[in-house]
Amino acid sequence: MSIIKQALSAIICQSATSASSHAVSAGDSAVWNRITSSGAGTTASLRPRGTMTVMSDEYWHSVKVTGMPVPVDRSLEDSTVELVGMLDHPDPRLRDDLGVSVLTTWIGRGVYDELLHGLGDGLVAGLNHGLGRPEDPTVLRRTSSALLLAEVVNRDTVAQVLDPGTLLAWGDAAAGWLVREQDQRGWSADLGPIHTVANGADLLAALARSRHLGRLELTVLLDVVGDLLLSPTPHVWHHGEDDRLAHAVMTVIHRAVVDRAVVEAWIARLGAGTRPPATRGHASTPWPTPSARNTSATLRALYLQLALGVRGRVDLPGDA
Repeated sequence: MSIIKQALSAIICQSATSASSHAVSAGDSAVWNRITSSGAGTTASLRPRGTMTVMSDEYWHSVKVTGMPVPVDRSLEDSTVELVGMLDHPDPRLRDDLGVSVLTTWIGRGVYDELLHGLGDGLVAGLNHGLGRPEDPTVLRRTSSALLLAEVVNRDTVAQVLDPGTLLAWGDAAAGWLVREQDQRGWSADLGPIHTVANGADLLAALARSRHLGRLELTVLLDVVGDLLLSPTPHVWHHGEDDRLAHAVMTVIHRAVVDRAVVEAWIARLGAGTRPPATRGHASTPWPTPSARNTSATLRALYLQLALGVRGRVDLPGDA
C-alpha cells in the first residue's frame, strides 16, 4: 500500500504543478422477458396493461412509507415489471424515490434470491437501451439498471446463489456498457440526478467484491476504469464520480490478488494522461481537458482513501 501511495503522491504533485502552470429457471425466464419488454413510467390512476393492472403512484408511495413490504394483493412478477418500468421515468420522484428505492430494498432483503438470475439478466439488457446516444433521456434506463445490477451482484456476495458464468457474463456486459457510454452527466435540470459514471463505479465495485472474479478479471476492471478516465469526454465530473471510481479501485486493491506491479503500472498510465502537451502559449485546446481533470481528481481521491484506510460496506462479507 505504501509504495502505491508513493506512486500516487508523485503523480498528484506533478499534476498539481502542471495545473498551476497551465491555468435461468422458468421463473427467471418469465421475469427477464417481462422486464426487458416493460415500458416506462406509471400512471396516476389504475388502468389495465394487458393482463396486468398498473397501480397508481399513490399505491407505491403507500408501500414505501409503510416499510416497503412486498404487496400481497398482486404477484411479485407484476410488481417487479411495474417498478422496473419506472427506471426511465423523467420524474425522479418516481424513478429514484419509488422504483429504485423499492427494488433496492427488496433485493437486499432477499425477495429475489430465487429469481436473481432472471432479474439480473433483465437489468443487463437495460444497459444497452439507447446506448451511444449523447445526452438522451434513454440514459435513465441504463444508469438505473447499473445501480440495481450492482445491488443484485452484492446480494449474491451475501447469499451466494449465482454461478460463475453468470457473474462473468454480467461483468463483460457492464464493462462494455461503461466504456461505450457517451452520456456522462451527473445531473440534468430536466431529469434530475443521472449519475452515469457514479452508478457505473458502484457496479464495478460490486463486481470486484464477487468471489467469482479472480486476478485476471480484477485486472480487467482496472483497465475499464483506466479506459473510462482517459477517453475524451466533454463532461467534467462534479457529482462524486471521482470518489466512487476511487472506491471501486480500492475494492479491487482490498481483494489483495492483483499484483502490486500491475497496480503501479495502471497508476503510471493514468499519470501519463494528466501530463500537459509539450506546448507553450500556442495550445490548440484548453488544458487540462475534461478527461485530464477527471483523471487527476480520481487519483487524488484514491490517494486520500488509501491514506485514510477506507474500507467498504459493513454489510458485505470481506468488504468491511
